[in-house]
Amino acid sequence: MNRKPLQAKKRALRVLRSFKTAAAAGLFCTAFSGCSTLTQPIDGVPANRLPPQFFAEPKNDLVPVDISLLSLEPPRDYQLAGGDILGVYIEGVLPFNPPNAPPEPPPVNFPDAQSTLPPSIGYPIAVQDDGTLALPLIEPLKVEGLTLEQVREAIRDAYIDSEILRPEKARPIVTIIKERTYDVIVVREDGGNLTNQSIAADFIRGTSDRSASGAMVKLPAYQNDVLHALVETGGLPGLNAKNEVKVLRASLADQRKRAQFMQQFYAQQQAAKLDPCACPPELPEDPSILRIPLRVKPGVVPDISAKDIELKDGDIVYIESRETEVFYTGGLLPGGEHSLPRDYDLDILGAMAIAGQGVGSTAGSRGGGNAFGVGSVGGVPPGRVYILRKTRCDGQVAIEVDLAKAINDPRQRPLIQAGDTIILQYKCEEELLNFGLGSFFTYGITELFRN
Repeated sequence: MNRKPLQAKKRALRVLRSFKTAAAAGLFCTAFSGCSTLTQPIDGVPANRLPPQFFAEPKNDLVPVDISLLSLEPPRDYQLAGGDILGVYIEGVLPFNPPNAPPEPPPVNFPDAQSTLPPSIGYPIAVQDDGTLALPLIEPLKVEGLTLEQVREAIRDAYIDSEILRPEKARPIVTIIKERTYDVIVVREDGGNLTNQSIAADFIRGTSDRSASGAMVKLPAYQNDVLHALVETGGLPGLNAKNEVKVLRASLADQRKRAQFMQQFYAQQQAAKLDPCACPPELPEDPSILRIPLRVKPGVVPDISAKDIELKDGDIVYIESRETEVFYTGGLLPGGEHSLPRDYDLDILGAMAIAGQGVGSTAGSRGGGNAFGVGSVGGVPPGRVYILRKTRCDGQVAIEVDLAKAINDPRQRPLIQAGDTIILQYKCEEELLNFGLGSFFTYGITELFRN
């Protein structure tokens, strides 16, 4: 009797039974493993069904403003005001010269190394805060708003009218020794070059406490504007600062306006808390604070006047950090906090890549949400992501994104905005398929080799 065909038939039956056993084990485990989309459901709304007000504003098309709008245009001739120091020489009067003595030559003054003024001639006489110039033997002259040539003529006429000097002897010399300056405070949360603290542009939060750096800057007349204040303290804001410049006025009227604004806002908040159905108000724009945008839409010219950018003594130029412009990740994505780009858009696919989970790759070991931790063994990548976005009145909307559709249709990729939380999950069929395949390849293959 030939036993070889009988033995081959028995081996085939054992292999078939092993396949059946492995398949049954996989289906059994799959049936009892559960599905994270059922045990941890998220009520999401598909991205293509949400109204536009729930989406972030695009910023790819923003263009930098013309920085010349942040600078004052100096007049053709320097106009005097309180704080200017003039060099004045009047032969026979300043300095006093006896009748028979030869006249003394005027002193020559050299400016500081940082000054752009040429050397000056004359004795230093300061223009008073009321805009007058006090000279010997005559009443104070009103010189505010006048040029050097106009002041020279006014001094000559005053001494001739007072019969102190004859017309042929009245030849005053008027130069400028030092222009008036304005003390401006610059506070920067982007590092700048005010201190030794260096804040890199590729991250927002880290080991540093992100304390603001400040400096008192002296700006000469007609350079007392926002652009010169920024140039003196490190230039335009970096990538870790907001795309705007705030100007806080030092006048008491503006300070009272700011205090009144905050009192009214908190009073409205307290009143809203008394009604459980009321929506707490958001903090509106402070009317006493000037906000100068640094990037605008194409064709838009910011409404910035010379009065807005002109700085006075005690004014504060504030560069605010954008440390709150972050988004969060969870679910199958590695949990963490990530910074948003400042000058370009970030959609859901880019945000997943930043978090370390590219589209089409299986969930890593750091992720969560897969049944018994073996959901990634089957090799089927997760196909659904949710964007949890805060709304007014302490609300929330969950934006559901199908990754298969998002890959093929850019309209299915919502832009990420500050405060969003991204949750990556398997679809139920993906998780069941992964667990079934994983159970087969871990238990079934072992059973086959054992037999």
